[in-house]
Amino acid sequence: MIVRDMQANPLQWKASPGLGVGLEPTSSSPLPSFSQLSLGNLSGGTSVNSLKTRGLFLVKAMEGSRTASLNGHAGNADKNASLLSSVGNSTNIQWHECSLNKNDRQKLLKQKGCVIWITGLSGSGKSTVACALGGGLYRRGKLSYVLDGDNVRHGLNRDLSFKAEDRAENIRRIGEVAKLFADAGVICIASLISPYRRDRDACRAMLPAGDFIEVFMDVPLQVCEARDSKGLYKLARAGKIKGFTGIDDPYEPPLNCEIVLTHEEGVCASPCEMAEEVISYLEDKGFLEA
Repeated sequence: MIVRDMQANPLQWKASPGLGVGLEPTSSSPLPSFSQLSLGNLSGGTSVNSLKTRGLFLVKAMEGSRTASLNGHAGNADKNASLLSSVGNSTNIQWHECSLNKNDRQKLLKQKGCVIWITGLSGSGKSTVACALGGGLYRRGKLSYVLDGDNVRHGLNRDLSFKAEDRAENIRRIGEVAKLFADAGVICIASLISPYRRDRDACRAMLPAGDFIEVFMDVPLQVCEARDSKGLYKLARAGKIKGFTGIDDPYEPPLNCEIVLTHEEGVCASPCEMAEEVISYLEDKGFLEA
Protein backbone atom coordinates (compact mmCIF):
# COMPACT_ATOMS: atom_id res chain seq x y z
CA MET A 1 0.00 0.00 0.00
CA ILE A 2 1.26 3.49 -0.82
CA VAL A 3 0.11 6.49 1.17
CA ARG A 4 1.29 9.99 0.27
CA ASP A 5 1.14 13.22 2.20
CA MET A 6 -0.36 16.35 0.69
CA GLN A 7 3.07 17.30 -0.70
CA ALA A 8 3.18 13.96 -2.56
CA ASN A 9 5.98 12.58 -0.40
CA PRO A 10 5.58 8.78 -0.25
CA LEU A 11 5.03 7.00 3.06
CA GLN A 12 5.51 3.27 3.49
CA TRP A 13 3.33 0.78 5.30
CA LYS A 14 5.51 -1.36 7.60
CA ALA A 15 5.77 -2.93 11.00
CA SER A 16 6.08 -0.54 13.92
CA PRO A 17 7.12 -1.65 17.45
CA GLY A 18 4.40 0.31 19.20
CA LEU A 19 1.54 -0.59 16.87
CA GLY A 20 2.37 -3.82 15.11
CA VAL A 21 1.61 -1.97 11.88
CA GLY A 22 1.90 1.69 10.97
CA LEU A 23 3.07 4.42 8.63
CA GLU A 24 6.63 5.62 8.39
CA PRO A 25 8.20 8.17 6.04
CA THR A 26 10.47 6.75 3.31
CA SER A 27 12.78 9.73 3.64
CA SER A 28 14.11 11.75 6.55
CA SER A 29 11.06 14.03 6.49
CA PRO A 30 8.81 13.71 9.55
CA LEU A 31 5.48 11.89 9.51
CA PRO A 32 2.80 14.43 8.56
CA SER A 33 -0.23 15.24 10.67
CA PHE A 34 -3.46 13.32 10.07
CA SER A 35 -5.04 16.17 8.12
CA GLN A 36 -2.08 16.15 5.71
CA LEU A 37 -2.50 12.52 4.65
CA SER A 38 -3.99 11.29 1.40
CA LEU A 39 -4.58 7.75 0.24
CA GLY A 40 -2.76 6.49 -2.83
CA ASN A 41 -2.59 3.02 -4.38
CA LEU A 42 -3.29 -0.13 -2.40
CA SER A 43 -1.07 -3.15 -2.87
CA GLY A 44 0.26 -6.21 -1.11
CA GLY A 45 -3.17 -7.53 -0.04
CA THR A 46 -3.71 -4.77 2.51
CA SER A 47 -6.79 -2.55 2.62
CA VAL A 48 -7.68 0.51 4.65
CA ASN A 49 -11.14 0.12 6.18
CA SER A 50 -11.21 3.42 7.99
CA LEU A 51 -9.18 6.58 7.36
CA LYS A 52 -10.25 9.45 9.60
CA THR A 53 -8.65 12.84 10.17
CA ARG A 54 -10.09 13.81 13.55
CA GLY A 55 -7.03 13.18 15.68
CA LEU A 56 -7.48 9.39 15.57
CA PHE A 57 -6.22 7.64 12.44
CA LEU A 58 -7.52 4.06 12.38
CA VAL A 59 -6.32 1.45 9.92
CA LYS A 60 -6.92 -2.26 9.65
CA ALA A 61 -4.53 -4.74 8.08
CA MET A 62 -6.27 -7.64 6.39
CA GLU A 63 -3.33 -9.97 6.99
CA GLY A 64 -3.64 -9.84 10.78
CA SER A 65 -6.20 -9.51 13.53
CA ARG A 66 -4.67 -6.39 15.10
CA THR A 67 -6.39 -3.03 14.84
CA ALA A 68 -3.91 -0.17 15.07
CA SER A 69 -4.34 3.53 15.69
CA LEU A 70 -1.67 6.11 15.17
CA ASN A 71 -2.36 7.81 18.47
CA GLY A 72 -0.37 5.06 20.14
CA HIS A 73 -3.12 2.57 21.08
CA ALA A 74 -3.52 -0.90 19.71
CA GLY A 75 -5.81 -3.80 20.54
CA ASN A 76 -6.63 -7.31 19.47
CA ALA A 77 -9.80 -7.40 17.36
CA ASP A 78 -10.57 -11.02 18.22
CA LYS A 79 -10.26 -10.33 21.96
CA ASN A 80 -12.39 -7.19 21.73
CA ALA A 81 -15.04 -9.03 19.75
CA SER A 82 -15.39 -11.57 22.56
CA LEU A 83 -16.40 -8.73 24.91
CA LEU A 84 -19.30 -7.65 22.71
CA SER A 85 -22.80 -8.83 23.47
CA SER A 86 -26.35 -8.72 22.14
CA VAL A 87 -29.28 -7.54 24.24
CA GLY A 88 -32.70 -7.67 22.63
CA ASN A 89 -32.34 -6.10 19.19
CA SER A 90 -29.09 -4.34 20.11
CA THR A 91 -25.99 -6.12 18.82
CA ASN A 92 -22.23 -5.58 19.15
CA ILE A 93 -22.53 -3.62 22.39
CA GLN A 94 -20.26 -3.63 25.41
CA TRP A 95 -20.91 -2.57 29.02
CA HIS A 96 -18.53 0.19 30.08
CA GLU A 97 -17.56 0.32 33.73
CA CYS A 98 -16.68 3.62 35.40
CA SER A 99 -14.39 4.03 38.39
CA LEU A 100 -17.09 6.04 40.17
CA ASN A 101 -19.77 3.66 41.43
CA LYS A 102 -23.09 3.61 43.26
CA ASN A 103 -21.48 3.56 46.70
CA ASP A 104 -19.53 6.72 45.89
CA ARG A 105 -22.69 8.52 44.83
CA GLN A 106 -24.56 7.33 47.90
CA LYS A 107 -21.83 8.65 50.18
CA LEU A 108 -22.04 12.00 48.43
CA LEU A 109 -25.83 12.16 48.91
CA LYS A 110 -25.77 10.58 52.39
CA GLN A 111 -28.55 8.17 51.43
CA LYS A 112 -29.07 4.90 49.60
CA GLY A 113 -30.67 4.69 46.17
CA CYS A 114 -33.82 2.59 45.85
CA VAL A 115 -37.13 2.38 43.99
CA ILE A 116 -40.43 2.92 45.78
CA TRP A 117 -43.07 1.47 43.47
CA ILE A 118 -46.57 2.75 44.32
CA THR A 119 -49.29 0.67 42.67
CA GLY A 120 -53.08 0.72 42.84
CA LEU A 121 -56.28 1.56 41.02
CA SER A 122 -56.87 4.87 39.30
CA GLY A 123 -58.10 7.27 41.97
CA SER A 124 -56.46 5.40 44.85
CA GLY A 125 -54.18 8.36 45.62
CA LYS A 126 -50.88 7.10 44.19
CA SER A 127 -49.73 10.40 42.70
CA THR A 128 -50.81 12.41 45.74
CA VAL A 129 -48.93 10.14 48.12
CA ALA A 130 -45.90 10.09 45.80
CA CYS A 131 -45.68 13.89 45.86
CA ALA A 132 -46.22 13.99 49.63
CA LEU A 133 -43.46 11.41 50.02
CA GLY A 134 -41.11 13.44 47.84
CA GLY A 135 -41.86 16.50 49.94
CA GLY A 136 -41.27 14.68 53.20
CA LEU A 137 -37.91 13.42 51.99
CA TYR A 138 -36.94 16.88 50.75
CA ARG A 139 -37.61 18.38 54.15
CA ARG A 140 -35.25 15.77 55.59
CA GLY A 141 -32.55 16.77 53.13
CA LYS A 142 -32.95 13.65 50.99
CA LEU A 143 -32.99 13.61 47.20
CA SER A 144 -35.87 11.85 45.46
CA TYR A 145 -37.60 11.96 42.10
CA VAL A 146 -41.17 11.02 41.17
CA LEU A 147 -41.85 9.08 37.98
CA ASP A 148 -45.59 9.54 37.56
CA GLY A 149 -47.27 7.23 35.06
CA ASP A 150 -49.21 9.98 33.27
CA ASN A 151 -46.24 12.33 33.26
CA VAL A 152 -43.95 9.75 31.64
CA ARG A 153 -46.59 9.15 28.95
CA HIS A 154 -46.28 12.83 28.02
CA GLY A 155 -42.74 12.20 26.80
CA LEU A 156 -40.74 8.98 26.92
CA ASN A 157 -43.79 6.70 26.58
CA ARG A 158 -46.03 8.85 24.42
CA ASP A 159 -45.79 6.24 21.65
CA LEU A 160 -47.53 3.61 23.81
CA SER A 161 -51.24 2.87 24.10
CA PHE A 162 -53.12 1.17 26.93
CA LYS A 163 -53.22 -2.24 25.25
CA ALA A 164 -51.78 -5.06 27.36
CA GLU A 165 -48.53 -5.29 25.41
CA ASP A 166 -48.02 -1.52 25.49
CA ARG A 167 -48.77 -1.40 29.20
CA ALA A 168 -46.09 -4.01 29.75
CA GLU A 169 -43.59 -1.94 27.73
CA ASN A 170 -44.63 1.22 29.58
CA ILE A 171 -43.83 -0.43 32.90
CA ARG A 172 -40.59 -1.96 31.61
CA ARG A 173 -39.30 1.42 30.46
CA ILE A 174 -40.22 3.11 33.72
CA GLY A 175 -38.58 0.26 35.59
CA GLU A 176 -35.36 0.75 33.64
CA VAL A 177 -35.37 4.51 34.26
CA ALA A 178 -36.12 3.96 37.96
CA LYS A 179 -33.18 1.55 38.13
CA LEU A 180 -30.88 4.26 36.76
CA PHE A 181 -32.11 6.74 39.37
CA ALA A 182 -31.45 4.20 42.12
CA ASP A 183 -27.98 3.53 40.73
CA ALA A 184 -27.37 7.31 40.91
CA GLY A 185 -28.13 7.13 44.63
CA VAL A 186 -31.53 8.79 44.26
CA ILE A 187 -34.70 7.57 45.98
CA CYS A 188 -36.95 7.04 42.97
CA ILE A 189 -40.71 7.07 43.53
CA ALA A 190 -42.61 5.38 40.69
CA SER A 191 -46.34 5.99 40.76
CA LEU A 192 -48.48 4.13 38.26
CA ILE A 193 -51.35 1.65 38.15
CA SER A 194 -49.13 -1.22 36.90
CA PRO A 195 -52.02 -3.70 37.12
CA TYR A 196 -50.19 -6.96 36.39
CA ARG A 197 -48.01 -8.77 38.91
CA ARG A 198 -45.65 -10.16 36.30
CA ASP A 199 -44.72 -6.65 35.12
CA ARG A 200 -44.14 -5.37 38.65
CA ASP A 201 -42.14 -8.49 39.49
CA ALA A 202 -40.02 -7.95 36.37
CA CYS A 203 -39.16 -4.46 37.61
CA ARG A 204 -38.29 -5.85 41.03
CA ALA A 205 -35.92 -8.30 39.38
CA MET A 206 -34.00 -5.41 37.79
CA LEU A 207 -32.71 -4.24 41.17
CA PRO A 208 -30.61 -5.79 43.95
CA ALA A 209 -32.60 -7.55 46.66
CA GLY A 210 -34.21 -5.08 49.03
CA ASP A 211 -33.88 -2.04 46.76
CA PHE A 212 -37.38 -2.41 45.27
CA ILE A 213 -40.06 -1.34 47.73
CA GLU A 214 -43.59 -2.12 46.56
CA VAL A 215 -46.30 0.05 48.09
CA PHE A 216 -49.89 -1.07 47.54
CA MET A 217 -52.63 1.56 47.72
CA ASP A 218 -55.34 -0.77 49.03
CA VAL A 219 -58.37 1.39 48.31
CA PRO A 220 -61.67 -0.26 47.26
CA LEU A 221 -62.93 0.22 43.73
CA GLN A 222 -66.09 1.95 44.89
CA VAL A 223 -64.06 4.55 46.76
CA CYS A 224 -61.81 5.17 43.75
CA GLU A 225 -64.82 5.42 41.47
CA ALA A 226 -66.56 7.84 43.83
CA ARG A 227 -63.51 10.10 43.70
CA ASP A 228 -63.07 9.86 39.91
CA SER A 229 -61.10 13.11 39.78
CA LYS A 230 -60.29 12.61 36.09
CA GLY A 231 -63.76 11.44 35.07
CA LEU A 232 -62.29 8.23 33.67
CA TYR A 233 -64.56 5.80 35.52
CA LYS A 234 -67.61 7.57 34.15
CA LEU A 235 -66.25 7.26 30.62
CA ALA A 236 -65.36 3.60 31.18
CA ARG A 237 -68.84 2.80 32.52
CA ALA A 238 -70.30 4.47 29.42
CA GLY A 239 -68.15 2.27 27.21
CA LYS A 240 -66.13 5.20 25.90
CA ILE A 241 -62.87 3.83 27.33
CA LYS A 242 -62.05 0.19 26.71
CA GLY A 243 -59.70 -1.91 28.83
CA PHE A 244 -59.96 0.35 31.87
CA THR A 245 -58.43 -1.20 34.98
CA GLY A 246 -61.04 -2.21 37.53
CA ILE A 247 -63.93 -2.00 35.05
CA ASP A 248 -63.24 -4.26 32.08
CA ASP A 249 -59.58 -5.03 32.73
CA PRO A 250 -58.26 -6.73 35.89
CA TYR A 251 -56.04 -5.35 38.62
CA GLU A 252 -53.86 -7.94 40.31
CA PRO A 253 -53.07 -6.89 43.92
CA PRO A 254 -49.54 -7.58 45.18
CA LEU A 255 -49.09 -10.78 47.12
CA ASN A 256 -45.93 -9.92 49.04
CA CYS A 257 -45.46 -6.17 48.94
CA GLU A 258 -43.35 -4.30 51.49
CA ILE A 259 -45.99 -1.73 52.47
CA VAL A 260 -49.80 -1.66 52.32
CA LEU A 261 -51.57 1.68 52.71
CA THR A 262 -55.19 0.88 53.51
CA HIS A 263 -58.59 2.52 53.49
CA GLU A 264 -60.55 0.86 56.27
CA GLU A 265 -64.20 1.33 57.17
CA GLY A 266 -64.43 4.63 55.36
CA VAL A 267 -61.38 6.01 57.15
CA CYS A 268 -58.35 6.95 55.10
CA ALA A 269 -55.17 8.49 56.44
CA SER A 270 -54.04 11.74 54.89
CA PRO A 271 -51.43 11.64 52.09
CA CYS A 272 -48.83 13.09 54.47
CA GLU A 273 -49.56 10.40 57.06
CA MET A 274 -49.20 7.71 54.41
CA ALA A 275 -45.97 9.28 53.23
CA GLU A 276 -44.62 9.24 56.79
CA GLU A 277 -45.34 5.53 56.98
CA VAL A 278 -43.17 4.97 53.94
CA ILE A 279 -40.44 7.25 55.32
CA SER A 280 -40.44 5.25 58.55
CA TYR A 281 -39.83 2.12 56.52
CA LEU A 282 -36.92 3.81 54.73
CA GLU A 283 -35.43 4.89 58.03
CA ASP A 284 -35.74 1.42 59.53
CA LYS A 285 -34.06 -0.15 56.51
CA GLY A 286 -31.20 2.36 56.49
CA PHE A 287 -32.00 4.08 53.18
CA LEU A 288 -31.76 7.57 54.66
CA GLU A 289 -28.09 7.25 55.50
CA ALA A 290 -25.07 6.33 53.42
